[in-house]
Amino acid sequence: MARSRRLGRLFWKFFLVQWLSMALTMTGVGLYFHMSGLKPPPGNQLMLFGLVPVAPLIAVAFTMMASSLALAWYLSRPLWQLSWALGRVSAGHLDTRVAGRTGFRSNDVMDLADDFDRMARQLQVLTESRSVLLHDISHELRSPLTRLQVAIGLLKQQPLHLDQMLERIERESGRLDTLIEELLTWHRLEAGAAIPPASRVDVIELLHAIAEDAQFEALASGKTVVIDAPAEFVSEVHGELIYRGLENVIRNAVKFTYVGGQVEITARVSDDQAQWTCTVKDRGPGVPVGMLDTIFEPFARVAGSEGVQGVGLGLAICRRAMALHGGRIDAQLRPGGGLTFTMVLPRSSCVRAPS
Repeated sequence: MARSRRLGRLFWKFFLVQWLSMALTMTGVGLYFHMSGLKPPPGNQLMLFGLVPVAPLIAVAFTMMASSLALAWYLSRPLWQLSWALGRVSAGHLDTRVAGRTGFRSNDVMDLADDFDRMARQLQVLTESRSVLLHDISHELRSPLTRLQVAIGLLKQQPLHLDQMLERIERESGRLDTLIEELLTWHRLEAGAAIPPASRVDVIELLHAIAEDAQFEALASGKTVVIDAPAEFVSEVHGELIYRGLENVIRNAVKFTYVGGQVEITARVSDDQAQWTCTVKDRGPGVPVGMLDTIFEPFARVAGSEGVQGVGLGLAICRRAMALHGGRIDAQLRPGGGLTFTMVLPRSSCVRAPS
């Protein structure tokens, strides 16, 4: 019914427009003969409609009807496909595409079909990513909760192991707290909600404070952290988010560096003082080349890293925080083993989060 109504509406609109055009043409011809005093060519008076012969008039009317119907079908057919595709997408079939169904055209309707396909692809990617994210979140929450339940059960069966079980419960509670805090930070960055206000911050001074804390933690596991970051770089940034991003990268490097290894932090300011570049190099196992970008996705895991403590959101938060300020972060394999993280931050380029 929707298709027939659309075809009918387009047909009558085209027919009316062409009929008005013909009526204006007839009126113009009549005015010409009237004002010039000329007479139309002689003909059979029974076959005239005013000054216009009936036979050509019938032929024109038939042509108008045929052309109106053809134009209506030509334009309504891709609209039918778009209507069908919208219905499919609204029903949850996000793999629906229409570009191949609208024929080989090069016009605004085809551009609209391409835009629809891009929208459907983006919706499909976002929906699939959200499904994977929810699955990962449930898995990350279930693991410490399961260990908590086991510890409580063992405590009930073996009260003499009170101190050991309490330590386990405290550790798992801390992991849950960290996970929830990381999830809240990730949600704020993604939704653009409750972003702390921007302020003037010396990013290099912030980096030194993070490196000092990381060195204190690294010494306990037989590792070292060195930093080479002279000068200063004062910029208008969301200090808490930049701190969390830098801290996540540096602590991640410390966690994956082998015992006895060294984490190297270097920061430089461009000659025109407009850009700050920081590199963090670790001496860990590295990652496969194909995962150099994947590690910045939420809950990304590299084979062999299951025993490393963490929730898998640190690098994702850092990339989002950098992007919020017009910056970027990427990773490369380091010669000799490990990774090199490069962060670039422009001066005073803080982007206001969407309300």
